[in-house]
Amino acid sequence: MRTIERETDAGAARPGRAEPGFHPVLIGLGLMLVAFNLRPALSSVGPLLPGIRAETGLSGALAGALVTLPVLCLGVFGRLAPVLVRRLGPDAGVLAGLVMLALGLGLRGLGGVPPLFLGSVVAAAAIGIVGVILPGIVKRDFPDQAGLMTGLYTALLCLGAAAGAGFTVPVRNALGLGWEGALMLWAAPALVAVAAWLPFVRGRPLPSGAGTRPSGRLWRDPLAWQVTAFMGLQSSLAYIVFGWLPAALADRGFDIVAAGLVASVSALAQGVLALVVPTLAARRPDQRPWVVLVTGLPLVGFTGLLLGPVGLAWGFALLLGLGLGGCFGLALTLIVLRAGDPRAAAELSAMAQGVGYCGAALGPFLVGLVHEWSGGWIVPAALYAGICLAAASFGLLAARNRTVRT
Repeated sequence: MRTIERETDAGAARPGRAEPGFHPVLIGLGLMLVAFNLRPALSSVGPLLPGIRAETGLSGALAGALVTLPVLCLGVFGRLAPVLVRRLGPDAGVLAGLVMLALGLGLRGLGGVPPLFLGSVVAAAAIGIVGVILPGIVKRDFPDQAGLMTGLYTALLCLGAAAGAGFTVPVRNALGLGWEGALMLWAAPALVAVAAWLPFVRGRPLPSGAGTRPSGRLWRDPLAWQVTAFMGLQSSLAYIVFGWLPAALADRGFDIVAAGLVASVSALAQGVLALVVPTLAARRPDQRPWVVLVTGLPLVGFTGLLLGPVGLAWGFALLLGLGLGGCFGLALTLIVLRAGDPRAAAELSAMAQGVGYCGAALGPFLVGLVHEWSGGWIVPAALYAGICLAAASFGLLAARNRTVRT
């Protein structure tokens, strides 16, 4: 099915639809708090993984599964988001996801391998559901500021990832906790988000037709698949870093705290371009120049961290973070811009994140396999570079001035 040219910026013709009684700033702050909680569950395990393996005897294969399984769950369970939206509405769907997230984070800290895996699955399922719903809410409540709001909540996602990577080990050490308690602590901010979002659950639905599964037209639209491929490939880049960067740095001589801090600095840097790229990219009908920038930076940064001079590690971490933040912000922005209305944004979000994250799960798994096979980080670095180039190729196609048909 062919695509059509966009005639206006996404949603620019309609005013926002914030629920009477709630100021848009309050809704925006609520979105930011939700966004912050969507990454610590994924980034907090990596710094603790060596200790978890030493204490539990977790094999290399199971360690790889622990890193990969949550990413797969993002895609598999993200496809449940349209069902929740149909039955509960988008705002109640976000609330249900936050409750699930807090439950999963609590389960991870009960001790032992089975609760760790079960809690990781539940938390990732919740993140997948909430992540799919959010672009439709942005399109509904902030149609004139879609780029700015996408940038803001993407920046908070990156801040949450940085907090998970950088604070988990120091807080564990300061409080004298085991790895179980360190993981369970992340349930606290999730519960705060539950309380903060609860007032917004007032039946503020998306327009009629939103929340349906992606239509047959969307599945046959090349542009929809290009957006989906870019979402999946750039997500794979990020989850490879979340899962394996601390271990790679440890192999290069960093202690566990220093490795976590490098990963945290990288995650913090993500917030810069995660904010800037969506805001600026949404102002132009064509986003292809941004694709080249945001896919080139992680290629240089990650390969530099794995193979370059150790003394330049902080600089490479900065480049890596800037690129990954820009990639993620641009991927979410393309979902909003390539959709002509909130209903299309909800459908494209479900497709791009549902299918994309399933494909993204292969990245951390393959890196684990080739690292174990090769015994070093040269082959994983080459694999990462290949994924960067593939993401750039699909991103250039998805960034053209078109909209999907639904």
